[in-house]
Amino acid sequence: MACRISELVIDCADPERLAVFWSEVLGYVELGREDDGSIEIGPPGAGFGGPQPTLVLSPSGDPRTGKLRLHIDVNPTDRDQDAELERLLALGAKPVDVGQTGTEGWHVLADPEGNEFCLLRARIRPV
Repeated sequence: MACRISELVIDCADPERLAVFWSEVLGYVELGREDDGSIEIGPPGAGFGGPQPTLVLSPSGDPRTGKLRLHIDVNPTDRDQDAELERLLALGAKPVDVGQTGTEGWHVLADPEGNEFCLLRARIRPV
C-alpha cells in the first residue's frame, strides 16, 4: 500500500486572499475554517479525500527566506496555455524570473504573496 497526497499546506500572511486566488485558479471552493485562521479549499463535491488534494492556507507571520523548495505546477483544462496565462495574470498572478532561459514550455508565476508556481503547456482533462 502507498500514500497519497491529500492536502498541501501553505503558510501565508493572508489566508483569505490566497484562498480566493487559489479557488479561482483551481475552480475550488471553501471547505472549512479552523480556529487558528486556516482556510481549507478543495474541489466542489469532493472535498478532502477526493481525487485531488485540498489546499490549506495557514496564517503565519514568519517571513519567507529564499526560493521555495516545493512549488505547485498547474495545467490548463479548457483552453490553451496562452489563454490560461492571461486568465491567471488577470487574477493577480505575476511573472517571476527564477533563472529560466525563455525556451521553456512553461511559465513561472507567483501568487499574490509571491509563492512561485508554474503554468505548464499541456492541456489536461479535468477530474
